[in-house]
Amino acid sequence: MEHPLTIYNTLDRRKEQFVPLHEPHVGMYVCGPTVYGDAHLGHARPAITFDLLFRYLTHLGYKVRYVRNITDVGHLEHDADDGEDKIAKKARLEQLEPMEVVQYYVNRYHKAMEALNVLPPSIEPHASGHIIEQIQLVKEIMENGYAYESEGSVYFDVEKYNKDYHYGKLSGRNLDDVLNTTRELDGQEEKHNPADFALWKRAQPEHIMRWPAEFKYKVGKYPDGDTTEYKQFTSIGFPGWHCECTAMGKKYLGDHFDIHGGGMDLIFPHHECEIAQSVASQGDDMVHYWMHNNMITINGQKMGKSYGNFINLDEFFNGSHKLLAQAYSPMTIRFFILQAHYRSTVDFSNEALQAAEKGLARLMDAVNGLEKITPSAASSVDAKSLRKNCYEAINDDLNTPIVIAHLFDGARMINNIIAGNDTITAEDLKDLKETFHLFCFEILGLKEENDSNEEREVAFGKVVDMLLEQRMKAKANKDWATSDQIRDELTALGFAIKDTKDGCEWKLNK
Repeated sequence: MEHPLTIYNTLDRRKEQFVPLHEPHVGMYVCGPTVYGDAHLGHARPAITFDLLFRYLTHLGYKVRYVRNITDVGHLEHDADDGEDKIAKKARLEQLEPMEVVQYYVNRYHKAMEALNVLPPSIEPHASGHIIEQIQLVKEIMENGYAYESEGSVYFDVEKYNKDYHYGKLSGRNLDDVLNTTRELDGQEEKHNPADFALWKRAQPEHIMRWPAEFKYKVGKYPDGDTTEYKQFTSIGFPGWHCECTAMGKKYLGDHFDIHGGGMDLIFPHHECEIAQSVASQGDDMVHYWMHNNMITINGQKMGKSYGNFINLDEFFNGSHKLLAQAYSPMTIRFFILQAHYRSTVDFSNEALQAAEKGLARLMDAVNGLEKITPSAASSVDAKSLRKNCYEAINDDLNTPIVIAHLFDGARMINNIIAGNDTITAEDLKDLKETFHLFCFEILGLKEENDSNEEREVAFGKVVDMLLEQRMKAKANKDWATSDQIRDELTALGFAIKDTKDGCEWKLNK
C-alpha cells in the first residue's frame, strides 16, 4: 500500500510518514473518559480528533482496531496517588453503587458521542473489567526489579528505572525537573521517591472498589547462591490509574501497536508513566506513534471538571448554560472543533461558535446546491483539483482547517455555476459531488441536521397563520379571488381550512 499520511509524533517531536507495523492492520488506542460526570467540550475534542483519524485510516484501506477505554476505577482526585477515587466519591455523595454512577454516565457519554457523529470504537474496555491484566502487569514490573512494596501498596521505582532508561522522554522532562515540581501529598511518605507512582494501592477500609492481589518480588539470593529468594504478600486494593491503558492496550493490540492518542494534558504524567510501565515490563515501548490533541480553553484556562469552568455537551445542545448566548447543534460543535488544527489551542466564545454555525450552513447549502446544477458541454472550472488539494491537506497531519478552506473554495465554485457564471460537464459534476460527499461526510464526519418535527411544525404554523391573515384581509376588502386562491392552494398542499364566526381554523392532514 501507499503511505500518503504524515502525522506528528509527540515522541520524536516531528512529522513522520505513517507506516503500520503490521499492514494492512492498524492498532490504535485512545484514552477515553473517566465517567463520573457529563461529557463536556474538552471531551468532545479528542473524541472528534481520533474519530477523524479512524475514519481516514479506514478510508485509506487499513483494517483498524480502535480501542478507547472507559476509566471506572483507580483515577484518584489529584492524579498523583492522593485523594478519593473519583467514581467512588461521586457514588458516596449520591448514595449509589459505583457501577450505577459508571453506567449512568457511560450511557450519557455514548448519547453525546452519537449526537456528534463520533463512530463507536472497535473495543471499549472498562478498567474495572481488566483487574487481572493490571495485576499481571504489576507482577511483571516487580519481577524485573522496577517496583517495590510499601505498606501494602506497590510503587514504580522511577529513579531506578531512569538509571537504565529515560523517564521523561515523551514530555521532554528529566528526573530532576520532575522531582522539583512534584508536590508533597498525603500518603506520599510510603514512597521511596516523590516522583514514584502507584501501580497498586492498598484500599482503606472505607474504600468500596477493592480486589485481592498476590505479589512477590526478589529480595536476594539464598545462601547456596543458586536460587533467588522472593518475598510474597497479599494486598486488598485497586490498580493505579496509569496501569489500565498499558494492560488493556497490550491485551487488545499486542506488545507493539501503531498509535496511542489522547489529550495533550495526558502527556505527563499519564502517558509518560505508560511508557515506563511498558519498558519496565517488556523491555521496550509498545507504541510507535504518540499523538495528542491540544486543549479547549475558556478565557485562556483549560476547560475541565476539576477547574469548575466546563460546559457540558447537553448544555451546548440546549443552550442552558449561563455562558451561552444560544443553543448550538452537535454538528456546529463538531465543525467548530474541526476548523482548528488538532494540535492548536481552541478558545471558546459565542462569537466563534456562531461563526462556525454560519460556515457550516454555507457548506451544507453548497452540498444541496450540487443537485440544482445542470451539466454543460464544457467546464470552465477546475473541479478535479479540489479533491487533490483536500487530500494533500488531510495527509499533512490531518490539517482540517485547510481541508475546510478548500471545501469553501468548492462552495464558491458551486454557487458560481448555479448563478450561470461558470459551467461544468457531467463528468466533472460527478467528481465534484463525490469529493464533497467524501470529505464532508465520510472523513470530516459532518451530517445534515434537520430541525425537530415540533420546531418545524411551529414554523409551518406561523407561515399558515400569516397566509390566513392575508386571506382575512382579502375577504374584508371583498377580494374574493385572492381569498379563494389562498384557501385552494393551502388545501392542495394538504391543509384543511375551516371558516368560523371568529375567523378560521386549520389543520394539516397527515
